[in-house]
Amino acid sequence: MKAVVVEQYAPIDQIGLKEIASPEPGPGEIRVRVHAASIGFVDGLKVEGRYQTKDPLPFTPGAEFAGVVDAVASDVTGIAPGMRMMGAARSGALAEQIVVPPAAVEIMPDGLTMEAAAAFRTNYLTALYALGERGRLRSGEQLLVLGAAGGTGVAAIQIGKLLGARVIAAASTEEKRSFAASFGADAVVDYTRPDWRDALKDATGGDGPDVIFDPVGGEVSLQAFRSIAWNGRHVVVGFAAGSIPALPFNLPLLKGGLLIGVDAAQIARREPEAQTRVMTQLSAWLNDGRLTPVVGKVFAFEDFRDAFTTMQTRAALGKMVVRIG
Repeated sequence: MKAVVVEQYAPIDQIGLKEIASPEPGPGEIRVRVHAASIGFVDGLKVEGRYQTKDPLPFTPGAEFAGVVDAVASDVTGIAPGMRMMGAARSGALAEQIVVPPAAVEIMPDGLTMEAAAAFRTNYLTALYALGERGRLRSGEQLLVLGAAGGTGVAAIQIGKLLGARVIAAASTEEKRSFAASFGADAVVDYTRPDWRDALKDATGGDGPDVIFDPVGGEVSLQAFRSIAWNGRHVVVGFAAGSIPALPFNLPLLKGGLLIGVDAAQIARREPEAQTRVMTQLSAWLNDGRLTPVVGKVFAFEDFRDAFTTMQTRAALGKMVVRIG
């Protein structure tokens, strides 16, 4: 089968497609023929060896995928060849086949394309878990979404609206702010402007946001926390800016605020019941048409490097997806 193979940590233009042996499912595993895979900022860091944990070499990048089951171990029940699945793994999605445990996949809702399904699980699981389970976002509260035009940011806008919040989207260009507004944001701010906190204050009626959804990091995160409402919750889900801010401890004291960390990769292991609740709610919204996963751009398998470059150069609007099968 064909797969993207990282043999040495390197920039994406030095990584290629290779022919490798098809994986065989072992006990308690299934094999999925991958039709589409999506990539996120973390995938780019892993390829270059710059993520906080390193995948052992050689490895195939990509965590999220959608496809059709084509082999099932004899001890697996409830899953059969031919079933359409969407799922997430630590790595291995940028390949024609992937082997995973059944817990890594969900049955695709009717009417969902392979590309949309591949863009769904991690972003929307992160957004609803962060906002609902951890941030305790309530109807009528004000939500600030940083990095609002990225895959996770757009998911947070959609989830915030479904939870009844007033959503303020922060993004760096007019194109990105317009993109975010098209998915329901009630107001937009440009966080590259020196006076952006004044614009945020105006957008929230002087109160500041009750909840901040933050996949960005860097200086913008610090400035956002300084603007948070009394008893506000700042939920950190990543550091797309490439730097990790240091928060002065007096700021939570002065604001009565909470700083909350969310690592989507740990939810299934540490809080399986929470993951079940979140995925059940997301599936219900998908099935009744209230939620539609956003696909930014779809690339051919042989153009996978372009998908990474688009994301790494901050040109991405929504989630980058690679069509494989």
